[in-house]
Amino acid sequence: MNQTKRLATAGIFITIGVISSHLSIPIGAAKVFPIQHCLNLLTAMLFPLSYTIYIPLAISIIRNILGTGTLLAFPGSIIGAFLAGLLYRKTKKGELAFLGELIGTGIFGAILAYPIVKFILGREAALFFFVIPFSLSSLFGATIGYMIFNLIKYIIDKK
Repeated sequence: MNQTKRLATAGIFITIGVISSHLSIPIGAAKVFPIQHCLNLLTAMLFPLSYTIYIPLAISIIRNILGTGTLLAFPGSIIGAFLAGLLYRKTKKGELAFLGELIGTGIFGAILAYPIVKFILGREAALFFFVIPFSLSSLFGATIGYMIFNLIKYIIDKK
């Protein structure tokens, strides 16, 4: 994919992430957003590694500006996307990208959400409070992303 197509496709991904943000599910201080994890997995497998940071970062910033996201969108999306992209670059295996999204968001992102909730939002929460909701959101969204990626791959391989 050349630079122009890559930027245009990234813009489409960001647009999808922003306009679908009303599909989030509020859980405590978080709004879990499975569409983000779907986009994260697709970004990890279709774009260079740097885009796995830029795309979820742009979506998170715009969602926060529009009031449809929370500060937890940052650790909850960027870490999983980056880890998925890193694992995919090293192995070219979609299954490991899927696992990277799940672990990066569900565990690392959830744990990094704790200081944001405690010190920035001023709320009390247990250290592992967000692990289950972040993991479920990531599992659901990454599963959809993995199925879409395999469908795209099947269509391309068939030609």
